[in-house]
Amino acid sequence: MSYDLCLVQQAKRPYYIENIRTGIYSLEELCYYLYHNIYLIDESIMNEGLCDWVRDELGLPRLYRLLYEQVEKKEGAAWFVFPIFREIGYLNAQESREFQEQLARLEVQPEEMRKKLRGDYLVKEKMYGRAIGEYQRILARKNPGKLGVQFYASVWNNLGAAYAGLFQYERASECFLEVWNLTGTKEAFRKYVSTFPLYLSEEEYQKKLKELNADPHLVQKIQEHNAKLCLQAKAPERVQVILEGEPERFVEELKEQYCRSTKV
Repeated sequence: MSYDLCLVQQAKRPYYIENIRTGIYSLEELCYYLYHNIYLIDESIMNEGLCDWVRDELGLPRLYRLLYEQVEKKEGAAWFVFPIFREIGYLNAQESREFQEQLARLEVQPEEMRKKLRGDYLVKEKMYGRAIGEYQRILARKNPGKLGVQFYASVWNNLGAAYAGLFQYERASECFLEVWNLTGTKEAFRKYVSTFPLYLSEEEYQKKLKELNADPHLVQKIQEHNAKLCLQAKAPERVQVILEGEPERFVEELKEQYCRSTKV
């Protein structure tokens, strides 16, 4: 996320972006972050701290004044980010138009929808801890009459995926149970039942199936489906790292990924 050519001076002290656990040293890096992380443009980046960094570290007092004014006015993300892009001509006309259209579509969405989109993006980027926070805030203000059952079922489903990403399978199972209760679909039931072997003993697993009065034929199909998925899954690149004799690098990557995933 860095460039060899910088149009303005680089900072001696970086600005630390909490969302991605990375320090940036230039306006080009800031532009790159904003352009490629549109769902993460919120108060965590639109704040006085960034304004001060632009003034003190990059030596851009005019841009500082523009940004600080927008922090106070709170007129929306577009008013904040486009002065940054324009400072170095980061976007061409088409890119600028497309980005503005994306922002406009995002900003007219209900607050709960924006939070979900942010959470979905964080799951995609494997930042599960932050995603969980977004989904929990949505569910704490649950209003089914506003966005409908399917919306909240999707939130529960993705919350389950985030917990599964952190290997918290029992919590993931509870989320998938909520999805099944809301929708009653076979797919929701499949996801719910598929979590059982991940945290239950064989005896507990069979007992759970009996409590659910689960159709044995359906359970068998679910087991066959999951077995097929396991066989189709390719060995991750990290396993190859171990095979190549670099276990230390593998462990360090795991540590970094874990810290990034669990950050809230």
